[in-house]
Amino acid sequence: MNKFILADNQDITRLGIKWILDKIGDSQTENAFRKNELIQKLTLSPDAIVVLDYTNFDFNSCEELAILSQRFDSALFILFSEDLSLDFLRSITLNNHFSLVSKDSNETEIRLAIQYATEGTRFICNDISNRLLTERKRQSDASNVMLTRQERIMLKEIAAGKTTKEIAAEKNLSFHTVNTHRKNIFRKLGINNVHEATKYAIRSGLIDIAEYYI
Repeated sequence: MNKFILADNQDITRLGIKWILDKIGDSQTENAFRKNELIQKLTLSPDAIVVLDYTNFDFNSCEELAILSQRFDSALFILFSEDLSLDFLRSITLNNHFSLVSKDSNETEIRLAIQYATEGTRFICNDISNRLLTERKRQSDASNVMLTRQERIMLKEIAAGKTTKEIAAEKNLSFHTVNTHRKNIFRKLGINNVHEATKYAIRSGLIDIAEYYI
């Protein structure tokens, strides 16, 4: 018999998952409403399957979840949440202990996530898979943007934190020329600020991440 811990503070969601589990059968469920209660229950049932609403529970970061999965490495987690950021999704998908289901997922996907977990396999729903693939394609498209040699030089200087005035003085160029390059770079890359420009410069190998701190 599979042991499930429902760590979700929304009654309607928790009862809905319990209803599906009862229909599937061969399962035992317990509820946890706080992180310390979840840890206590995992201590008693370290190989349980945890259905967790991260956004409505008292976890503060993806790193906390990673530590929990390391501590209870026989447990599996089904994150059943909404409004998860892309940064969070990218990080959590590196950990095979976590399946991902959106609260917009239909019963078929929820059942699959449960089935996969009972078989020791992770599951990622279509909605989240599409979000991750779309973001990966966007980053790939951005990496393929053709900047001129001069624009790449300017981007490297911008990523180093230099102002338009400083770049103009160092390169013996007019403020207007450097500002035009800056506008063209931002337009081509589809970005709006220096932070995004720096991240692009690191991804494309223009600067060494060891030399710069974002």
